[in-house]
Amino acid sequence: SAEVYLQELLGLFPVVAVLGPRQCGKTTLMQAVAGSDWTRLDLERVADRVRLERDPDLFFRMESGRIAIDEAQELPALFPALRVAVDADRGANGRYLLTGSVSPTLVKVLHESLAGRMATLELGPFTAAEANGQSEPLFANAIGSLESLMELKPRLSEAQVHQAWWRGGYPEPWLKNSPRYTALWCENYLRSLLDRDLPRLVPGLNIPRFRAFVQLLAGVSGQILNQSDLARSLGVSQPTVRDWLELCDGTFLWRHLPAWDRHPTKRLVKHPKGHLRDSGLLHNLLRIRSMDELLGHPHMGNLWEGFVIEQILRQLAHAGETARAYHYRTGAGAEVDLVLEGGFGTIPVEIKYAETGDPRKWRALRDFVAEQSCPFGILIDNGTRVRRIDERIVAVPATCL
Repeated sequence: SAEVYLQELLGLFPVVAVLGPRQCGKTTLMQAVAGSDWTRLDLERVADRVRLERDPDLFFRMESGRIAIDEAQELPALFPALRVAVDADRGANGRYLLTGSVSPTLVKVLHESLAGRMATLELGPFTAAEANGQSEPLFANAIGSLESLMELKPRLSEAQVHQAWWRGGYPEPWLKNSPRYTALWCENYLRSLLDRDLPRLVPGLNIPRFRAFVQLLAGVSGQILNQSDLARSLGVSQPTVRDWLELCDGTFLWRHLPAWDRHPTKRLVKHPKGHLRDSGLLHNLLRIRSMDELLGHPHMGNLWEGFVIEQILRQLAHAGETARAYHYRTGAGAEVDLVLEGGFGTIPVEIKYAETGDPRKWRALRDFVAEQSCPFGILIDNGTRVRRIDERIVAVPATCL
């Protein structure tokens, strides 16, 4: 779980930063780890900010114990002072715990100021398993071995998985358990992000046009992106679209999936894909008001694909498994939804909503495994059990994630 991984990082590094979108549970995680023996500050609280802002160097010299700082991006001057404080006692680990959100430049500033002194943990909203009280990242732990994957058992019901897909992963809608509240919460969350956070982050941002851009992204979620087409639709330049995509990715609203492009012979599509990270926010933007509407949506397959990809990537991140994520598509149209690269090797993942026994449905996956000498490939579907469908391809039900 994220808490176990965070404890591990605190034992290894002087500074650990937990990064993620607002209201995804960063403060709750901090409170679970930083007990009464920690000095805790929230930089969105005026008194705490003034206390640290007055003289950061003096603050760190005076506070000899462990310090937890929430929403650290609110005070950039804190990072150089933190570096000095760390260097005064480089042998002491687990001294500083930070959280940060809504800032694409925060990671860059942290690494520039605290290179070699800090580790980061990216925390996303709940996975389906976490929303249903199961924190053990079983799929992430099994992904490195075909034998381990074959031993996975369903841990949720199909109804629980579909409810998580419909509702998204933010904690507040799960705690209230009200469809009306969920719809209002999503609308207010997006309004707060677009009208408050982003103008502070990017002064001069054209908010009405950027709001139209986010709405447009919802409509192409899970599809190949053509930045020229997006620019023409909005009446802005292609560099502006590129900058806005980076802003959405950096603020954890959008998941950027670059094209996997290391095939020696085939002509590959180089355009990236992407999706809105939280399915609940996505459904709100698309005005999908019920599960029946979701299942009947013309792009239902793309919406399901984005949801499953997020389940996989969040679980890997919360388990501390570093992985790079790509999509793969040839000029002839062969496609693999997700290609993962990490310590476990290169693993292609195909995602289907329906269980299928037709080998043509996973031909691209099988070809990718053979051509790239992958240890195996994974097909995620809505089957009832894990099963081997080819010599080096295993089908894993979404209920096992």
